[in-house]
Amino acid sequence: MAPKKKTKSDTKKKAELRRLQREEEERTRREQEEAKIQAELEEAARLEKEKLEQEMMAKLAAKDRERREAELAELHSLEQKFLSAEQWKIDYRAHAKWEHYLSCDENPDPTVLREINTFMSLWREDQNKDIKLVMKKGEQVLNLIEKLQLLLLDASSNQITEKEIVQYQESILELQNLLHEKYNGATEHLLKTACLYEDSETGNMHAVIKDKNVTFCIWVNLKKKVRCKSHVFCDAQHGFDLPKSLAVSSVAVRILHTHYDHVSPLWLQCQSVPKLEVLDSKELTQDSKDDVEEPGEEGNKANEDPSMPVKEEPSMPAEEKTCGRRKSVVSFQESISSIADVNETGEEAEKKSEIVDISSLSLVQEPLMQEETSEKEPKPDENIVDLQQFVPVGGVYHIDALQVPRQVKQIKDWSMVELRNVGLEAYPYPPEEAEDATHAPIEITLRLSDNVIYFATPVIARWDPAGQQWRTDDIGNITYETEKKSITFKMGAFYTIALLQDAHINMPYQGWELQPTGMDEALLTVTTVFAVIQIQIKGNQCMLSSVVVEEKQVLSHITGKWISPLNLREVLKKAGVNIFPGECSYTYLSLNKKAPIAEAKAYQQMALLASAFAFGRSKWNLEAGQEQVVFKVSEHLKAESVKDEDWSLYLFNGQKAQKLKITESSEAFSEEIEEDSEFHSTIYHMLKDFSSKEAIDKVETASFLFIDVVYQLLLATRVLTYS
Repeated sequence: MAPKKKTKSDTKKKAELRRLQREEEERTRREQEEAKIQAELEEAARLEKEKLEQEMMAKLAAKDRERREAELAELHSLEQKFLSAEQWKIDYRAHAKWEHYLSCDENPDPTVLREINTFMSLWREDQNKDIKLVMKKGEQVLNLIEKLQLLLLDASSNQITEKEIVQYQESILELQNLLHEKYNGATEHLLKTACLYEDSETGNMHAVIKDKNVTFCIWVNLKKKVRCKSHVFCDAQHGFDLPKSLAVSSVAVRILHTHYDHVSPLWLQCQSVPKLEVLDSKELTQDSKDDVEEPGEEGNKANEDPSMPVKEEPSMPAEEKTCGRRKSVVSFQESISSIADVNETGEEAEKKSEIVDISSLSLVQEPLMQEETSEKEPKPDENIVDLQQFVPVGGVYHIDALQVPRQVKQIKDWSMVELRNVGLEAYPYPPEEAEDATHAPIEITLRLSDNVIYFATPVIARWDPAGQQWRTDDIGNITYETEKKSITFKMGAFYTIALLQDAHINMPYQGWELQPTGMDEALLTVTTVFAVIQIQIKGNQCMLSSVVVEEKQVLSHITGKWISPLNLREVLKKAGVNIFPGECSYTYLSLNKKAPIAEAKAYQQMALLASAFAFGRSKWNLEAGQEQVVFKVSEHLKAESVKDEDWSLYLFNGQKAQKLKITESSEAFSEEIEEDSEFHSTIYHMLKDFSSKEAIDKVETASFLFIDVVYQLLLATRVLTYS
């Protein structure tokens, strides 16, 4: 067949398709050209905008440089208030020392070696062993120890010499040892006369004697009956359950709960506030892009200005790095005899119980910096408590098994007591012959103090006097009853026990806010996962206003009392509410550690402005990097709380402050400055641009004591790093 001829309609269709194709190609070409032209216009506009912005930023930077020296000089004038505060504290201490001398007070001055040695010698010679008198005298001793500890914590390096530091440390340890010796002597005296206080129901002797510092519980097994192997001290709600072998033995059980901790290493008892290094204002006038030092660098340009008593955290290898005065205090303590534990010897502390179910706890001290270790290096002991991470809370429980001496005999009007110069004797348990054999554990129940908060099940640790450390082995079967505030556990021998809590359980903070409430008055609020802590500031003192846990106010025994910031810090830590990071705390938390210069200078200037401006946490502080800090600010001259819309965000790196365009509700972080704003060398001058004359006048007339207290609290809580 012949091929089918094309029709005119087919030809027209093909022509139409080619035409449409050409038109589509032409349209696409035009769109591409238009898009290219548009992109070029946009790029040109962007470049022009960037050029204008760069020119504007350059002008602002130049303007900032021109007035920098004048602004820093003006700030330096304000910073003289820190000098005034330091001088006032020096004069106050000197005046208090002179007043003590003139008053002829029976209490010795613990800083005068002759007076404190005389005090201790006289008490050693005093043969009165009445437990109540020992407790009364103990309160005086505790006050002396507290004064020395506060001096070690508070005095800056130019106010206390190394010789004085060692002297104060020696006095503290000697007073602690003497106090414990006196409790042992009173216990021995009480054991010799136990039969005079025999219980009519059980035939044994038991007693509870307590005051605000000590709870003394003693039980003496006079009848040696198996049915009396357990006992609960009703007045203290502590109790024990002994193995049968002890129930038929001449043994006494003492639970001495000291509400203080004289067992842990002295560096922990006197852990000072971490210091941050700050450069002098004059050095900040240098126009250098590298003015901000790296967080780990030593501040080689540091100026020893006493108005800024701060020191940067050192960065060194793990084996050399120390926290506070830890290294010097530990080496010092090794040369001093530790508090004697009558129930433990070096051999006893190493014994292990084969029956007690020991719960494995990862409390080993972690190195501060990861380093390569050889294969021959032994693994760290997981039972040793890292006291940088876990700290004793609620005091120490000395749980002892003691030998019962021969009892006093009454012959007519005479009392015959055997005189033996052996002192208080520990009852050996487990017995020496059972060292490698199975022996029954001791069950202990402790009623926790109402004056202490445990936000989680406490870790139970025993003191190892040979290794001078807290350990978690040989303790198990732990039952913690939150509502009853009691904890029950078993241990393979009699130990000195402490209940430990994670030192960073309240860190990082969920929020913080500092706002003025009156002339030289302010309120600092720190919000953690578990609690809301409010601290009032007035003049040269501060007061714990409230601690709210699960919408309930707690710790009423320490609220409403005006004390120094240092005292407040110690009181809160002893109560289990630690919002005061240590020098190594950042190694245990996932956070963005801020550069010391940015952080410390921010705290100083915030303190200078705290009389008229409110400050608060910004979520963008985490996004700002290590070299700079971001926080909320609002002028605040009225009593009511700051409204959300009144807050503005500011960025500061130690040398330059700027107001940010973003808000807390912005979608992303940006360092773009607010329109119609400028750079300034200080936060003070940055806020001046947007503040009333009344606010600035209030800042300039604020009391130097108030400013110093605010600065101390900000430096102690480290809100810009730990939130």
